[in-house]
Amino acid sequence: MSDSLTPKPMRASRVTLSQLMHPEHANLLGNVHGGWIMKLVDEAGALACMRHAQRKVVTVAIDSMTFRQPIKIGDLIILNAEVTYTGRTSLEAEVQVLAENPVTGEQTHTNNAYLVYVALDDDGKPTAVHPLVAETDEEKRKMEQARERQERRLKQK
Repeated sequence: MSDSLTPKPMRASRVTLSQLMHPEHANLLGNVHGGWIMKLVDEAGALACMRHAQRKVVTVAIDSMTFRQPIKIGDLIILNAEVTYTGRTSLEAEVQVLAENPVTGEQTHTNNAYLVYVALDDDGKPTAVHPLVAETDEEKRKMEQARERQERRLKQK
């Protein structure tokens, strides 16, 4: 295996994005638009995958997203993302979304999302990515679940 494709641990891909939600992010009810949350989820997932692949990536698929709780104007949205699966050129990122009241510190888990990206070379063509290494039992569980999701995605094609 070439040195450039040395396996990398899951923890090396982790990113956290935080942003205060303003009125321009919300609907008439004061809830943040689902599309705005999806945009932030896609950015967090892409950053985790770019960190892992050390390449630009493009979004290929977003598994279903169910919004369990609303995010309100004035909440801090926190997105925690990490790579949970790698194929030859593809990567899956798990993104956990939290809403935090910045005054009280109370956090609410609003949703998780799983997104698939493909790494691109300098010519915009799919390129090989580093294999992923799980270091803990929890990471091994996440990788196994991600592998099963990827198998389901491929069967649906």
